[in-house]
Amino acid sequence: MATNQTLDYDALVVGGGIAGLQAALDLADQDYRVAIVERDASIGGKMIRLSKVFPTLDCASCITTPKMAAAAHHPNITLYTYAEGRAIGAAAEADGFRADLTLKARFVDQNRCIGCRQCEYHCPVLVPDMEQGGFSARKAIYIPFSNAIPQIALLDSEHCMLCGQCEKVCPTGAIAYQQQPQALVLNARAVILTTGFEVMPLADKQQYGNGRIPNVITALQMERLLAPHGPYNRVLRPSDGMEPGSIAYIQCAGSRDQSMGQAYCSRVCCMYAIKQAMLLSGALPLADITVYYMDIRAFGKGYEQFYQNSRAMGIQFIKGKVATLGAGPDGAVAVRYEAQEAEGGSVSASHDLVVLSLGLTPGWNPEPVCGVSRASDGFIKTVRPKTAATLTDHEGVFVAGAAAGPKDIVDTIAEAGAAAMEAAVYLARKQPRRQAAA
Repeated sequence: MATNQTLDYDALVVGGGIAGLQAALDLADQDYRVAIVERDASIGGKMIRLSKVFPTLDCASCITTPKMAAAAHHPNITLYTYAEGRAIGAAAEADGFRADLTLKARFVDQNRCIGCRQCEYHCPVLVPDMEQGGFSARKAIYIPFSNAIPQIALLDSEHCMLCGQCEKVCPTGAIAYQQQPQALVLNARAVILTTGFEVMPLADKQQYGNGRIPNVITALQMERLLAPHGPYNRVLRPSDGMEPGSIAYIQCAGSRDQSMGQAYCSRVCCMYAIKQAMLLSGALPLADITVYYMDIRAFGKGYEQFYQNSRAMGIQFIKGKVATLGAGPDGAVAVRYEAQEAEGGSVSASHDLVVLSLGLTPGWNPEPVCGVSRASDGFIKTVRPKTAATLTDHEGVFVAGAAAGPKDIVDTIAEAGAAAMEAAVYLARKQPRRQAAA
């Protein structure tokens, strides 16, 4: 592994999603030098992958892209994408941190790549594109999505067959088949963890078919079907391209379930299912849309009215816990659930397409990297959750967004601002000590 130089910053933000971008911009606007470390090839996190946001139904990309561009062009912010932190610990100075990073090999020279996509256009290899839910294909060398930042190509070494086409057509000679990972050291006086969340894997859900039922998809996959730049440009059933006439949402598919070790509520599932159901009713006005739920938790400003609006649109809500899903005739999905209203009992239904509102899990385990503790639910532990929700049990390390627990975009952005303020106060308090030592 090649070794790179050591660089100094005031603050290190781990995670380039909406929380990390907001925290970094707030600090950079106060003239602090900030480094953002993101493990994906582009900043933007989960939000840039969404279609619209609740309860306003605003375009998610229209909100996220300006912040991505602002961070990329801010003179006080440096982006390190496709990077992973190996260790974040105390530096030689008592009030500082040393972050040992690995910049993974893109097999593309970042200084030469101009984002023209000629390599992508001429590559003959097709690979399932997980950015589009696996519903379409990408090339073995590609830019993750149209508004990715940075616009630098990435070569998938697992699927590249070394045909040399990309190297032949690259106008700047940016293809670097022999590129190696680089080691980089960042020194920072404060750290903000904004590592977000992951969705529980569908393959772990035996009662829902372990991901083998063709027309059972996740809510994030449905986001791509609803997106204007999605794989089909409209909502189609993935198994056969048919427009679904009956769509069901299964709530608490993994959340609030002791048998799966996830007793907590993921908070956002009710609202994003309602949002998607409303968008589907506009995209497929003749479709029957059903939401199977245990409780509707519409806790935020305007959320209850959003829920009531969805009912007024004709979306059906059935209070019942879904027990099993199975494959039905002609690609249908058989749903068996325990009704909790009226006469109750076990009831069967059939739908053309089923969407699972899967629970949210921590996106990163900080303990082996920086020693910050986790709570019983696996998310980063905060020492004063009611009065200072961004403080961890390590002085100088702060947390924001879904890294500390499931939350919606509004709360995530607000908490990111709070983390930036706490970090700025901490940095201002430490600054006189550094000047005295000099």
